[in-house]
Amino acid sequence: MTTNDLHTFFEAGWNAHDVDRLMTFMADDCVFESVTGPEACGTRHVGRERVRAAFAGVFAAFPDARFGAAHHFVSGDRGLSEWVFTGTARDGRRVEVNGCDVFTFRAGKIALKSSFFKNRVAA
Repeated sequence: MTTNDLHTFFEAGWNAHDVDRLMTFMADDCVFESVTGPEACGTRHVGRERVRAAFAGVFAAFPDARFGAAHHFVSGDRGLSEWVFTGTARDGRRVEVNGCDVFTFRAGKIALKSSFFKNRVAA
């Protein structure tokens, strides 16, 4: 996995709202740890079906979701993407937060995507 691959993952996948494209980057036994949930890691989605559903859930919750100002770093089997997430929730609430994804790669695919973002209080 390269920084160019992560750029494509965000632009052609996340920012294009293309779950099929996103899944081409994910390993067969992939894991996605989302930013919210009952566990210390958020909610842990294990396996392609659950990860696909979780990714689709982001687009359902934020139909105009966008990851901008992204910077990507890769070193061996680990990577990091920093970004600014913007979107409008179904209730009309606007969200803008800095965040990052920490990745573990295996055989050129994303095995683990663990997401983090700032908890911003509305002004």
